[in-house]
Amino acid sequence: MKVDMGGIQNKVALFRKKFGITQGELAERIGVSRQTVVAIEKGNYTPSLLLGFIIAKFFGKKVEEVFELSDK
Repeated sequence: MKVDMGGIQNKVALFRKKFGITQGELAERIGVSRQTVVAIEKGNYTPSLLLGFIIAKFFGKKVEEVFELSDK
């Protein structure tokens, strides 16, 4: 049986703006390119599990507070 996993939605842009930092600053702090942050925020790129945890930890959140499975 195959389960439709939909897509991943995220609140990276929301938390980044609450922290008052740019995409470039976030990228530098978590060790990726600014283009990667842009792609994650737009939903064009799903980060690895490790990167998801790194992003969540940076914001002081649980990974499921930043990323969630959508019903798409």
